[in-house]
Amino acid sequence: MYKVFVGDKPMVLTTKVEKETNFKNYLLKTVNLRRVIRKLNNGSLEEARLIHKNKDKLLKKFLAKLPNVVAGGGKVYNSRGEVLFIYRNDKWDLPKGKAERRESIEKTAIREVTEETGVAGLEITKPLETTYHIFKRNGRYKIKITYWFEMKTNFDGNLYAQEEEGITKVEWLNGPQIEKALENSYANIKLLV
Repeated sequence: MYKVFVGDKPMVLTTKVEKETNFKNYLLKTVNLRRVIRKLNNGSLEEARLIHKNKDKLLKKFLAKLPNVVAGGGKVYNSRGEVLFIYRNDKWDLPKGKAERRESIEKTAIREVTEETGVAGLEITKPLETTYHIFKRNGRYKIKITYWFEMKTNFDGNLYAQEEEGITKVEWLNGPQIEKALENSYANIKLLV
């Protein structure tokens, strides 16, 4: 099972047909994805379930329905156990960005965290869950596939918000601060943190 978010509303990719309650079932093969996205966006639908009989082909068949944008990002810990957050588009987020041609996803994640925050000396400690969300750019829907990595750093310098990317704040947050930030964050980030 996979969750793909449209805003904070999930599209669940699954092999199981369940009785509809607060969601609607659609066959992945015949679904009008743009119509489902619009229903999730306008509030007439809380959740959509996209069903395909073969669990091994489920994600591949879904990803073929829209253009894909591949990104890498980091959940970065400092030596005090705080997590690095950015504030962009009036929401708390983790740093991430688009992969460049012929760049490994690990290099993308480290480069993007550094560019968006000014934090250096990053070391990947382990891969985290991959997240999926749908966004609209230039009138076209796209699926962003973000490969996340847990990272650590001993960096203790100044943080710099990459303003041209719409980032207005970069902060190290501790436990209670993270809880507060997650009240104004994205569903994908809540899954990761």
